[in-house]
This record gives sequence, C-alpha cells and structure tokens, in this order.
Amino acid sequence: MYCTRKLTEQAVWVGGSDRRLSLFENLFPVPRGVSYNSYMIVDEKTAVLDTADSAISRQFLENVLHTLNGRDLDYLVINHMEPDHCANIEALALRFPKMKLVGNAKTFTFLRQFYDLTLDDRMITVKEGDTLSLGSHTLHFYMTPMIHWPEVMMTYESSEKLLFTADAFGTFGALNGVLFNDEVDFDRDWLDDTRRYYGNIVGKYGIQVQAALKKLSALDIRMICPLHGPVWRSSLDYLLGKYDLWSRYEPEQKAVTIFYASMYGDTENAADILAAGLAEGGVKGITMYDVSSTHISHLIAEAFRCSHLVLAAPTYNNGIYPAMANLLHDMKALMLQNRTVALVENGSWAPVSGKLIRAELEGLKGFQLLEPVASLKSALKGDSLEQLNQLKDSLLASLKG
Repeated sequence: MYCTRKLTEQAVWVGGSDRRLSLFENLFPVPRGVSYNSYMIVDEKTAVLDTADSAISRQFLENVLHTLNGRDLDYLVINHMEPDHCANIEALALRFPKMKLVGNAKTFTFLRQFYDLTLDDRMITVKEGDTLSLGSHTLHFYMTPMIHWPEVMMTYESSEKLLFTADAFGTFGALNGVLFNDEVDFDRDWLDDTRRYYGNIVGKYGIQVQAALKKLSALDIRMICPLHGPVWRSSLDYLLGKYDLWSRYEPEQKAVTIFYASMYGDTENAADILAAGLAEGGVKGITMYDVSSTHISHLIAEAFRCSHLVLAAPTYNNGIYPAMANLLHDMKALMLQNRTVALVENGSWAPVSGKLIRAELEGLKGFQLLEPVASLKSALKGDSLEQLNQLKDSLLASLKG
C-alpha cells in the first residue's frame, strides 16, 4: 500500500524508510534506521526527483504509481548517482519507456558504470543554469560537485521555491510518520544524527559546501528537500547556519570532550580525574568517550561539535594505541581543523604516544596544542598528577580566553 505525503498540492514525497538497516554504507551504525527521500512533481509533465535504495523498492514504486494515478512518468531527475538513491532507475526506465532521464555529463558516466541498459537516446544532459519546464513548474539546475560525489547537482523549482539538495542537509534516522522539521523536536531528536551525518559523510568537503552555500544564497527558498531525513519548511537559517559553521570547521560549541583509550584502567583514571578537575573549575557539559568501545562516527561528530579535545592514550607496540590512531586517521581524512587539544600519554617503559600524536596533529590545519603533555608511567603518581593539574589549568585558561 502506498504511503506518501504532500509537500504542496503538486509536489509529493514518495520515499520511504528502512528500519532494518544496521550499518549505513556498511560503516556507520544507524540504530534508528534511515529514510530514502524521493519526490515527485505532478504538472502538465510529471517528474520524479531521485529514486531510492533497493531496500524499499516495493514501497517506492507503489508510491510513484499511486501519485501518478494512471499518468505516464515524463522525467526522472538524477541529482545523485549513489546506489542508495539510484537503485530504482532501471525499474522506472523499464516501466516507463518514454521517460527521459535528466542529469549532467558525470551523472551519465556513472549511470553507464552501474547499468547495462541502453538509455543514451533517453538522456537529457544539463549544465549549470539550465532549466526544464513541467508546465507551471520550472526546474533550475545547479552543479554542486563533491557534496559528496563529483556528479552531485541540486534542483530548484522556482514557482513553489523548493530546493532538492541531494545528500546535502541530510541525516541518519527513519521518518516515523513525520516528514517536516517542524513536526519534530529537532535539537532533541535529530541534531546529533545530523551532525554525525555531516561530519562523516560530507565533512571532508568544506570548501565545496562553502561554494554551494554561496551559490544557493541567491535563491528564494521555501523548502529544503534532502535525500535523507526531514524536509525543512521553517527555520531554514538554522540549518544553513549549521552547515556554514561545520563547513568552515569552526567549533559548534565552546566545550570539552575527552577521548581516552585505556588497556587496564589507568589512563581512564587520569581522564576521570582531569574531567572532575574541569568540572570543579566550572566547565559544563563535559563528554567522555572510550575510543575502543565507541563507534568512530560518534567520535568524529563530537570532534566537529567541540572546541577543545582531550586525547588520552597509552603507548602500544611503540606506537599510538590502535583505536586512538584510527580516530586521528579519520580526523585527518575528514579535514578537521581549528581545535584546541590537550594530550595525556601513558607507557610502562617508553611512553611515546604523546610525541606520536603530536606529530599527527601537526598535519591538521589550525590545531593548537596545550602544554604540558601529561605523561604517565603505568599509573598516575605524584609527578604525573602535577602535570595533569597543570594541563587542567591550561584547559581552563583556554576555555576562558
């Protein structure tokens, strides 16, 4: 049975949600599932904007057929060729043999890589600024490459001021009957997953996001329609502001998060003592994460949120403890910048993790390292406790600065 919702009288959400998926891209835990948004405009001509993942093919096709109500499908606009959005292109192409496919040159390069269908005579190649009339609705195409694939474009419908944004402005999480941002408590229920989605999926491409935001600023936008998560029909400046901040790699909050790795509890003990000292010093909302048991995507999300990061790790095989090394790898891969970092190292006979972490941080733009590095030998003792207290004072001074 179909399950659709109207954006407007002639624009309809025809997507669905997958609550069985455990790992998005087979990497990121999605305990709340994920939505695959697809949209249709019904005018003199009909158009679907992006399809959906194969996991919801039945629901998607029922939604499309119901919304068409016996009409033919004239156009399929392909804003993004990633398989969770392009998996039903073949199904639509076979069902609607007169349907034209609308995309840019790179779109169709990827299309040929994914499919063996001969569709060249049905392709309409668009470039920046091109338009497509559906009747009273006109689609305008804007190239937004590397958010987060090279073929990505966005489509703006000018009569109802709808912006279809591909993977930009998306989030993890299934849509439980709701569709619009004003139907949910966004800060409580969706912000963390939106930040986690941005940091891990889009985070590397801050320069490209900034270019897109500049380009889109000239548009009069009524709704932002992403391919995952709620449709935004209110408080658009809030969402755009988050993307502006994240894509400039500026901390979302002046806050401290402590990432620790601990084999037998001694490094964790030092992290606990440091956190307690910061709290006594007036720091609010401190967060702590065991990097061995917390998925890396959550750690990256916190690194995007917080201004001050504490990295506490033992030396392991004369190197950085592997789970901490993995966090540093992803921070570098995702281009994280402009953070203040405090280090706590541990080692029973050769504590060198602090030195090695420092070397990794030197490759990250705008990172400031606080002194001293608190150095433990096996467990926290008098001399290392003094270093830890000095590091606490450095953090407090930096937070007040």
